[in-house]
Order: sequence, then C-alpha cells, then structure tokens
Amino acid sequence: MTSNVSGAGVLRRPGAGVVVAGSVAVAGGLAYLGTHDPHVAGSYPACVLYSATGLYCPACGGTRAAYDLMHADLAGAFARNPAVPLLLVAVLVWFAYRSTYRRRHGSAAPAVPAWVPVGVAVATLVFGVLRNIPGWDWLSPA
Repeated sequence: MTSNVSGAGVLRRPGAGVVVAGSVAVAGGLAYLGTHDPHVAGSYPACVLYSATGLYCPACGGTRAAYDLMHADLAGAFARNPAVPLLLVAVLVWFAYRSTYRRRHGSAAPAVPAWVPVGVAVATLVFGVLRNIPGWDWLSPA
C-alpha cells in the first residue's frame, strides 16, 4: 500500500496539491489585480469577443468589477458587471454551507445537484443576451 504523505507530511490526501496550487494562483492573481488598475486603458487585454464582434460577453467588465470589490466600491462593481458581486456572494454561501455541514455532521456535504451547473450555464447565456439588447445600457459594462 502506498502513502499519500509528502516528504514533509503536509499534503495528506490526494488532490491537496491541486488545492494548494490553485490557492497560490488565486492569491497571486488577486495581488496583481489589487495593484494594477484595470480602469486605466491598456492595463489589461481587451475582451476578445467584444473586439471581434462588438458584443459584450457575460464576463465583460468582470475584471473592473473585481477590482472595485477589492477596493470596497460595491456600486462600481455592480455598474461594471452585476454578476460578479452576486456570484461572489453565492460562492461564499456555498463554502460556508459546506464547512458548516462538515463540522456538524463529520462528513462532506452532499454533492451539488446536477441541475445547478445547468442552471448557472443557462443564467450566464441569458445574462449575455440581455446585456446586448439595445437600450439596456444598465447591464452593459460602464
């Protein structure tokens, strides 16, 4: 039988290295975003879909919204991409639920139902269509 313990004994379960690497990547990305203002023209690459078609993708304005959230500008974040603050709240609630469930029951929370990713995909597509309707400027990135 093989052991899943690394040399220092830090990583004890399969996949823990992926979690650590992902956490380091997210922390690095947030550190970069926190110090480089995306509101300054040319500081980040333009959206490929918008550059090619003139249409806003569901993520357009997401970098600016994340920057605004990091700098406590909730109104600015909603103006850039209203999905970003809403998704952040949803992810935080999901993590809180899973950690609370594990503490109370001593086991992992039940798997996410199959309809959840489908619902997220449909909502993303609908949001992408709605933000490109002429006259609906309140959904376009400011």
